[in-house]
Amino acid sequence: MWRLLGARAALRGVRTAVEQRSRAEAVTETTGGGMERAVVRCVPSEPKLSLSFALADGSHKNMQRDQSEPLGRVLSRIATNALKGHAKAAAARKSRKNRPNTSSGTACAGPGPEPAAASEPVVKLYYREEAVADDVLNVDAWQDGAVLQIGDVKYKVERNPPAFTELQLPRYIMAGFPVCPKLSLEFGDAAGSLFRWYKEAKPGAAEPEDGGPSSLSPSSPSSTWTKTGVDERVYTPSNADIGLRLKLHCTPGNGQRFGPSRELESVCPVEAGPGTCTFDHRHLYTNKVTEDALIRTVSYNILADTYAQTEFSRTVLYPYCAPYALEVDYRQNLIQKELTGYNADFICLQEVDRAVFSDSLVPALEAFGLEGLFRIKQHEGLATFYRKSKFSLLSQHDISFHEALESDPLHKELLEKLVLYPSAQERVLQRSSVLQVSVLQSTKDCSKKICVANTHLYWHPKGGYIRLIQMAVALTHIRHVSCDLYPDIPIIFCGDFNSTPSTGMYHFVINGNIPEDHEDWASNGEEERCNMSLTHFFKLKSACGEPAYTNYVGGFHGCLDYIFIDLNALEVEQVIPLPSHEEVTTHQALPSVSHPSDHIALVCDLKWK
Repeated sequence: MWRLLGARAALRGVRTAVEQRSRAEAVTETTGGGMERAVVRCVPSEPKLSLSFALADGSHKNMQRDQSEPLGRVLSRIATNALKGHAKAAAARKSRKNRPNTSSGTACAGPGPEPAAASEPVVKLYYREEAVADDVLNVDAWQDGAVLQIGDVKYKVERNPPAFTELQLPRYIMAGFPVCPKLSLEFGDAAGSLFRWYKEAKPGAAEPEDGGPSSLSPSSPSSTWTKTGVDERVYTPSNADIGLRLKLHCTPGNGQRFGPSRELESVCPVEAGPGTCTFDHRHLYTNKVTEDALIRTVSYNILADTYAQTEFSRTVLYPYCAPYALEVDYRQNLIQKELTGYNADFICLQEVDRAVFSDSLVPALEAFGLEGLFRIKQHEGLATFYRKSKFSLLSQHDISFHEALESDPLHKELLEKLVLYPSAQERVLQRSSVLQVSVLQSTKDCSKKICVANTHLYWHPKGGYIRLIQMAVALTHIRHVSCDLYPDIPIIFCGDFNSTPSTGMYHFVINGNIPEDHEDWASNGEEERCNMSLTHFFKLKSACGEPAYTNYVGGFHGCLDYIFIDLNALEVEQVIPLPSHEEVTTHQALPSVSHPSDHIALVCDLKWK
């Protein structure tokens, strides 16, 4: 039974852990040979460089200096800072010495002799055992491998080492669902970095094994940590982790060297999952990546948070869905697990919030070998992911339907037909729908290229004629890309087309034409009727057929989503079965605690002819 921990709302969020040190301390951890570390960040496109190091008194310095400044000025400033630090430390020692003895209630015998005034320490920078002249500019002086000496302390200079610019754990963690940290690196990459996961030791558990940190967390002074045994970027908590927080220790790298390590602790403990989900059985068919000859393709409207988190959604559209199951943090756990479990080569998503794309989908799918592309519509947009080991991106050709129709000569003939119907033209040009088009090339056979298109057509039930025109623009644009720019490459066209198999839009796609007297030209009444005949030259079919429904909500169910394929070049190897009607309706309708969207993902394996 699903159980929501009472403290979840209060604990939501992630803090950057400190394991007895802050980020500033992390960049000064000692290097090999006993030398301290001085980290220099120097990028040609920026006027300043940064210098980070720890002084002997324990204080941490983060300096920003002009790259064109002479070295001598920086060294003089470091010496002044070191002297101030020495004076502060001496004053602190004197204060402690004069403090009353609280245990005995008596004061110390006396202040004692004043310490000798400190002199400014010698500060020099050496490169290849030779002192660097004071008139050398910062940009040239601070070389990787140089040695900074402050008094008796030496620091090894590391110029532009791999570093995390962003590191974050999900705010909501459930047993059985993969935890994928969001990270961004500078001068490094995730593949060259090191990861190690820890979990809180249960009360009364033995001390951690040697080499495992037993860091004291500021929020939980008694917390100790034990290794999970997972040294990869992604960790999937088990039921044994429920109620425990997680910690991730990561070291940025680039395959040649490593930068300062960082740590993250989850404030929110691992919670119980919802039990069996609608996609669990489907994953039995997709438990590994397909062979090179096959292309596993997914199309999925994941329900934008901007639509799910409204009062109208909670009370009218999805009143049967538990409120917490509509929250983005909860749904993203399910979406991540569902998508990663399909082991797909192409994933085309609709209703993708920008923040969901960057903060959730990219970290999760990148960890499983997929690269993502995003096209914003208005409040949400489209995302296409492709498997990097099998495909490389050649080009993108995204368009906005209304902009292309008005300005691209490709659509001149269609626009000339539409202007004869001013009311219909105005409605069509008001729509913000977009088309995402990507051309990819096989990494195994460079002669194999493919055009992957993704769209979400206008939603209104009476917008049939608008969808027809949007589809005409889409197919004309795709033809230009797949025939003119890249002659004779096959197409895969995914999306939420908001059209059942009985509509004019579907008839147009499958049959290659639509007559001017089709009823959908008057889908919004006679005032907006816009009779016209349309044709296209593709030979397309719905790879997953015509399911009874791909959208199932309280007041409607029907097939709205399709993966259209080029019959001249592609054929269907297998269609992954959709969830059973019993699974879909376990909680009345979609979305639910076991299904994150009101749509159902289409999944199929395609192969080249």
